[in-house]
Amino acid sequence: MSACKRLLYFAKHRSLWTHVRRNVTTWSPVGAAFNARPHRRLDLFEKSVGLFGVPELRSPSGFQVATKAALKNTEELVKKACSCSPGVETVEAFDQLSDGLCKVADLADFVKVAHPDSGFREAAERTCVEIGTVVEKLNTNVELCKSLKKLLDNSDVVAKLDPDSRRVAELFMFDFEISGIHLDDELRKKAVALHVKLLDLNNEFLVGSHMPNRIARSAIPEHLHLHFASEGSFIQVGGLHADSPDDLVREIAYRIYLYPNADIMECLEELLKCRYKLAKLVGYESYGHRALKGTMAKTPETVMTFLQLLTDKLSDRTAKDFKMMRDMKKKLNPRNSELMPWDHPYLSGVLRAERYNIEPSLYSPYLSLGSCMEGLNNLFTQLYGVSLMSEPPRAGEVWSDDVRKLVNPVSSVTEAVVHETEGLLGYIYCDFFHRADKPHQDCHFTIRGGRWCQETGQYQLPVVVLMLSLPLPTKSAPTLLTPGMMENLFHEMGHAMHSMLGRTRYQHVTGTRCATDFAEVPSILMEYFATDYRVISQFARHYETGQPLPESMVARLCESKKVCGAADTQLQIFYAVLDQLYHSAPQNRSTTEILKEMQQKFYGLPYTPNTAWQLRFSHLIGYGAKYYSYLMSRAVASMVWKQCFVQDPLNRDMGERYRQEMLAHGGAKEPMLMVEGMLQRRPTIEDFVDALVSELNPNFETFIMDSES
Repeated sequence: MSACKRLLYFAKHRSLWTHVRRNVTTWSPVGAAFNARPHRRLDLFEKSVGLFGVPELRSPSGFQVATKAALKNTEELVKKACSCSPGVETVEAFDQLSDGLCKVADLADFVKVAHPDSGFREAAERTCVEIGTVVEKLNTNVELCKSLKKLLDNSDVVAKLDPDSRRVAELFMFDFEISGIHLDDELRKKAVALHVKLLDLNNEFLVGSHMPNRIARSAIPEHLHLHFASEGSFIQVGGLHADSPDDLVREIAYRIYLYPNADIMECLEELLKCRYKLAKLVGYESYGHRALKGTMAKTPETVMTFLQLLTDKLSDRTAKDFKMMRDMKKKLNPRNSELMPWDHPYLSGVLRAERYNIEPSLYSPYLSLGSCMEGLNNLFTQLYGVSLMSEPPRAGEVWSDDVRKLVNPVSSVTEAVVHETEGLLGYIYCDFFHRADKPHQDCHFTIRGGRWCQETGQYQLPVVVLMLSLPLPTKSAPTLLTPGMMENLFHEMGHAMHSMLGRTRYQHVTGTRCATDFAEVPSILMEYFATDYRVISQFARHYETGQPLPESMVARLCESKKVCGAADTQLQIFYAVLDQLYHSAPQNRSTTEILKEMQQKFYGLPYTPNTAWQLRFSHLIGYGAKYYSYLMSRAVASMVWKQCFVQDPLNRDMGERYRQEMLAHGGAKEPMLMVEGMLQRRPTIEDFVDALVSELNPNFETFIMDSES
């Protein structure tokens, strides 16, 4: 029996929830698969194929075998890259070299954080270290660099390269340059030493930024102890408790969790110094200038112009938002009405709920996981001709019984014809459910990048993992999502489809391997689809009654996001400014002194003495000098939505254009050129700012709808 037939049989013959629901609602195979309760596979007679179908990974020791094979292959490919004649063959050899290492390193990167078996996690961690060390050596391999330089210095050969090959060659050369390959032996050794030191500092800061702080139990009122974890005679605070309705709980959490740790402070200060030294050593004005090369923004100066202009345009709205919060705090707590940083998240939520009645429990019955997956499937079919199909994983292929596997075949324009040129696009593993020791964050992992394999004459299909932390279905109900969970699902699926639809020649630039300030555009654009009633109405229906989600509820949800939207955006601006200043030229003051000044200038709520929020700013590691990217990506996504999809979010012609102009290239094309191709004009910084500000304008149709309902 085929996988599709098995799913249909399951949907027909198993009572998932109540007979009422069964009578009024039928799901597609993909919807039924995600609404079914996970069940343990019986693999007694089925041989394990290894994680992700990699035979070596039937056990943790297989990582050593896979690593050894990858390193042996690397030696051969280095020889090939150094000896081949200058031309496209050189670029292909470099990409093969990168692909061979990435296929092991990327897989290990995922396994070390997500696998429930500590043996697998530890083996994967060792592989990451070993492969990382080899990559550092390759980035300072003079002979390898000479081979690439020989190509790029030959103008006649470069002129014959196709645009993708030329860009990839330049990107590989950039990797060499930022590693100090062009320096003399003594300076190159310094650069390597700084790289190694930064690896340790990055890891130390990441670990420290998530460590809880503790305080003597006697230091806080006894009736508040129950809100925090206990550790003997201490209270442990592991977060900001931003959603607590108790002012004092929020204040205590803020002051204790953000109390400065001297060791982590020293680590951060040293990390920023090392980044600056390395950037100067390899020829850049600052770490920010090095990090922003190749992005849409290109320079720190452009980023700061963007952030300052956005602040100026939002200033009146931000002041009104803070006034609303002050008034609400005075109403809730007349004795202590001063607005403080720990009040912002909670009070903005209270204001949204009070104005629009958006209690998540009212929405969840309409948003079962299966219906949302069905909605995604319908959306992709209508926009791109792409359908999602659930395929049962083979024995040993996945790390948990509740992981689902999706395949992406391209459907035809008409139901009867199969697309002859593209066929299967790739695989998406959906690790959606909460389990112990699983990271509580929604994210997308590339396991294998797509590329054209010259050696086999076939396209290497991409493999990705989407990781969420959703509640498991129960005996009486499927997994029900809040609106926020649903938007996060659409957001992460945007990354996955970027990986699936980015049919690049080289894996070095496949899918999401592009400029950071462009990489979030496809995922944020999906959030607009997730809140458009014309899209939602196709799938959001009550899991018991089959009734559709009322349009007025969707409208209220959309409008609620604009409440305190200026203040929320201003907080993100403050974080982005802080990130830029930390990665500019060194200043003769501490990171806390910089924070205090920038908080006053770019946020407005008072700094709290003896706190150091920057020590919890873990994005400084993965997004160093690039935290602004989320705001700029949102601006681009807003412009694409309003210009291309707002009139008809299911328009196939526009979907195809979006795929060809923005998704297909991965990082093989300058990001601003992709945006320009989609919008048919080159947007300015002012355009980006206006797009973000206009997002906050109220939709008066919503008020009319509410008054009529």
